[in-house]
Amino acid sequence: MKKIIAFSMAAALAAASLTACRTADNSAEKRTPVTLNEVAHSIFYAPQYAAIELGYFADEGIDLTLVNGGGADKVMTALVSGDADIGFMGSEASIYTYANGAEDYAVNFAQLTQRAGNFLVAREPDENFEWSKLIGKKVLGGRAGGLRASM
Repeated sequence: MKKIIAFSMAAALAAASLTACRTADNSAEKRTPVTLNEVAHSIFYAPQYAAIELGYFADEGIDLTLVNGGGADKVMTALVSGDADIGFMGSEASIYTYANGAEDYAVNFAQLTQRAGNFLVAREPDENFEWSKLIGKKVLGGRAGGLRASM
């Protein structure tokens, strides 16, 4: 039984930042194709985008295709179906897939942050904001229908 690998930004950053040497022959036909499906475009992934644009992956023999999955559930679907080789997402989709008895489940093996890089915004200013004001309210967590769609 093979296991699908769910990858986090930390490993990509390490690969991009720790590999400064250029390979002797980095022609496209000698590169390994890799499809990376990310949960969302984020400013927190800026080092990854810079590494792609600066050709670091190509220099290391990787022909990287970046796909915006639009949610952890869609990233997991891409991994399970074979449409992606690597998925950037939190652990919740991996846990749900494993808990539901999947034989070919994702294994998370790296972590970038202790917390998500989300921001709470409101339509109106609230000078006396407290987190307790959110109890019982609907909060969209990135996109409607996402795993954290309400509190």
